[in-house]
Amino acid sequence: MSKNLMQKEYSEVSYVSGPLLFLKNAPDLSYNAIVRIKDASGRVRGGQVIEVSKEYTVLQVFEETSGIDLSSTTVSLVEDVARLGVSKEMIGRRFNGIGEPIDGLPDVVADERLPIGGAPINPVSRRKPEEFIQTGVSTIDVLISLVRGQKLPIFSGSGLPANELAAQIARQATVVGEDSEFAVVFAAMGVTQRELAFFTKEFERTGALARSVLFLNKADDPAVERILTPRMALTAAEYLAFEHDYHVLVILTDMTNYCEALREIGGAREEIPGRRGYPGYMYTDLAGIYERAGVVQGKKGSVTQLPILSMPDDDVTHPIPDLTGYITEGQIYLARDLHNKGIFPPINPGPSLSRLMNNGIGKGKTRADHKDVADQLQAAYANGLDLRRLVAITGEDALSETDKLYLEFADAFEKTFIDQGDANRTIDESLNIAWADLSKLPKSELTRLKNEQIDKYYGAKMDELWGAAKGSR
Repeated sequence: MSKNLMQKEYSEVSYVSGPLLFLKNAPDLSYNAIVRIKDASGRVRGGQVIEVSKEYTVLQVFEETSGIDLSSTTVSLVEDVARLGVSKEMIGRRFNGIGEPIDGLPDVVADERLPIGGAPINPVSRRKPEEFIQTGVSTIDVLISLVRGQKLPIFSGSGLPANELAAQIARQATVVGEDSEFAVVFAAMGVTQRELAFFTKEFERTGALARSVLFLNKADDPAVERILTPRMALTAAEYLAFEHDYHVLVILTDMTNYCEALREIGGAREEIPGRRGYPGYMYTDLAGIYERAGVVQGKKGSVTQLPILSMPDDDVTHPIPDLTGYITEGQIYLARDLHNKGIFPPINPGPSLSRLMNNGIGKGKTRADHKDVADQLQAAYANGLDLRRLVAITGEDALSETDKLYLEFADAFEKTFIDQGDANRTIDESLNIAWADLSKLPKSELTRLKNEQIDKYYGAKMDELWGAAKGSR
C-alpha cells in the first residue's frame, strides 16, 4: 500500500443510516477495508467497507453515528482489510470485540497482523476428528462426547444457565492423555454488564484466564463490532493452533446476539429480508464462522468450537438454531424442566447429539465400555421418562415392579449423573457414576451391555469401580 494511498481522503459523504455511512466517488476503497472517519469536531471513528458499487461505497461505523456532519466529514484508508495483531502473548489477556486490550495492560506486540476473515481449510487437508476432549461435565463426556476439531453448539432457552456452563467448560476442558498445550478462546457478543462481570470474575477466580484469550463485546457496543468479534476470536485461535500447536477450544456466546446484529445492519442497508427478517445470506455467514473449526494434516494443533445460542421462545425451528443445526455436527440441549428442578447443568440427553462421538471414544481413547454404557443410559432414561408420563395419567398402581425400578433409575440418573454442580469429573468417574445408576436395574434389562461388562462393573461400589477402571482403557 503506497504512502499516498494511505493519506488520501474522501469527503463526499452522502447520508447516514443507522450504523452505516454512504460515500460517493471512493474507487480506491475495497470490500472489507478498514477506514478512519473524522468529523468537523476532530472526533475520529473507525469503520469498515461492507459494500462497493458504482454509485456508493457503504461503510459500517464502529461507534455511534450521531453528530456526523455530512459536509465536513472525511474518510481515509487505514488498512486494506480488517486484521488482528496476533502473538502467543495474547494468552491471559482480555480484549474488546474489535481486538483492543481492555485489561489495563499495554497493547500486544504482534508477531503478525492476520486478516480476520481467515482462509477456509482445504477439504483435502482436513484430518478426521478423532481425539476425545474431556469437558469434566458427565452428560457431555459420556453421552454427547466432544471430539477435537468438532463444532458442537449448545442450544439454550432464555434464562437458562448457558453462560455458567460455558464458563465451567472453559475452566475444565482438556485433551486426555496428551502433553500438547491447551488453550481457550472465549468470545462473548452482546453481553450485559452483569454477564461481563460474571465472565471476568469467573475466569480470574478459577485461574482459567491463565490459559485463555477473552474477546468481550458488550450489549451497548455498536452492532457492527458484534459482527467482527467471532472473527477476531477465530483468528487468534487459528494462530495459536496452527502456528504454536495449541489445542484450542473456541466458545462463542451468544450467536443469537450476533445474528440480531446481522439483521439490524441488513435493515439499515435496506436489504430484502429472509425468514423472520433475517438476511437471506445468514446461512452462508454462519457457515463462514462454524467451518473454521477443524484438524489439519501436518499440524499438531486444532480448533474446536462450542457455539452457544439462545432459542427465542425455546423454538428449535427458529432460523438461528435451524441453520446452525444444518452446519454443525450435533447439538447440546438445555432443558427448562431440569433447570426448574434445580439441576445443573440442565442438559437434556434425549434430543442432544454428537455426530462425531464414536470417532473419539472407546478402548485406548476413553474406556472400552463407553459406547455401550452411553446407549444403555439413553435407552433406560427414555423409558423412565415415558413411564413418568404414564404415571401422571394412571398412577403407579398400574406399574410392574420393573417399571418402578425404571422410575427410580430416572430419578437417580438426574440427581447423581446429570446434576453435578460445578464439580470437575474425569471420564472414568463419570462412567462409574453411570454404572452405579444402571445397577438399580435388573441385569436382564441391560440389553445393550456385554456380559463381561456387566460382570465387571454391575453392583460394585464406587471405590471398587474406580479400582477396576484404572487398567481398562
